[in-house]
Amino acid sequence: MDPSVVVAAMSEAAAGFLESLDAEGRSLAAMAFPSDDERRQWFYTPTDHGGLRLEAMTAAQQQACLRLVASGLSDAGYLTAVNVMALENVLDRVEGWRLRRGQRFRNPLAYSATVFGQPGGDSWGWRFGGHHVSLSVTVVDGEVASTPGFFGADPAASPGFDGVSYRPLGAAEDHARALVTMLDDEQRDVAVVASVPPLDIVMGNRPRVVDGALPLGLWEIFRGEPMIDVDRLRAAQDAEAERLGLRDEHLEAVRFRAAEGKGLAAAEMTQEQRAQLERLVRHYRGRVACPPDADLDGLHFAWAGALDVGAPHYYRVQGPRLLIEYDNVQRGANHAHSVWRDPENDFGDDLLSRHYSRHH
Repeated sequence: MDPSVVVAAMSEAAAGFLESLDAEGRSLAAMAFPSDDERRQWFYTPTDHGGLRLEAMTAAQQQACLRLVASGLSDAGYLTAVNVMALENVLDRVEGWRLRRGQRFRNPLAYSATVFGQPGGDSWGWRFGGHHVSLSVTVVDGEVASTPGFFGADPAASPGFDGVSYRPLGAAEDHARALVTMLDDEQRDVAVVASVPPLDIVMGNRPRVVDGALPLGLWEIFRGEPMIDVDRLRAAQDAEAERLGLRDEHLEAVRFRAAEGKGLAAAEMTQEQRAQLERLVRHYRGRVACPPDADLDGLHFAWAGALDVGAPHYYRVQGPRLLIEYDNVQRGANHAHSVWRDPENDFGDDLLSRHYSRHH
């Protein structure tokens, strides 16, 4: 989509959202730009995501907020986002309708929006996030950065009518499995870097892509609320690691290295395999209205875990300007996470650097 059209739509939607709020709502939803300490905060757990929650908005304000969300996503991306949010109702039932401090723990209205700066200005942005949805958009001099972006699904697959499963992230899994099963034995020996996958995406919710990163502890992916029971989360994660047989060598195999892509290089793939890698990358790029660049020749593809459908697994697509991670390990391999990032331009870093060099 033409970036100028996207920017105009986002500017109008963001301004309309802010105008719909009273002074109290704006005090939560509006922040100065860049406010980097806050703007770079992002989560995919059921924690405080900052900003103004949908449940605190009127119906008209909720629509204005979702209009802003839709303006930064493709039609399919917006459909995925709202369906992921709706899964909170399913998860509520799965977990026995729990309350926390008298409030719903799994809540489809526990998603928050923040606008940074003046919509339509030279530099501004917005954030929308809650459990399993995290979107960060930065606009600089008419250009758009839409990373980091995260979609998850719990359950990853739910039983539907006539034996057809409901899988909001199904394509993200299927495209990658199709690719790894296309590889011959020699290629697969390179692409499959570990027999046991990590428990989560390796980069977690770090504000920047970090060389040498290993997966974070689950308790580290919350804002640090006092009600988080770190000991309980640590014990649950240790038990899951023991059940899977996850050892240090498996984690070392997926350690992120900026200078060397893990797995099989696209340059070592056949034409058919490269076409499948392109389908996988296009799926992620197609989630947003202004997708990040991706040079196929510079990409590597890595897989960890078994290849069987239903088995715990993880994959990564890595290049200089693209990092995709996907895992489906937790809850018996029925809890998926997927993230797309631009190591050089998350939160508009590259755009802002060029802006400052021109104007300061």
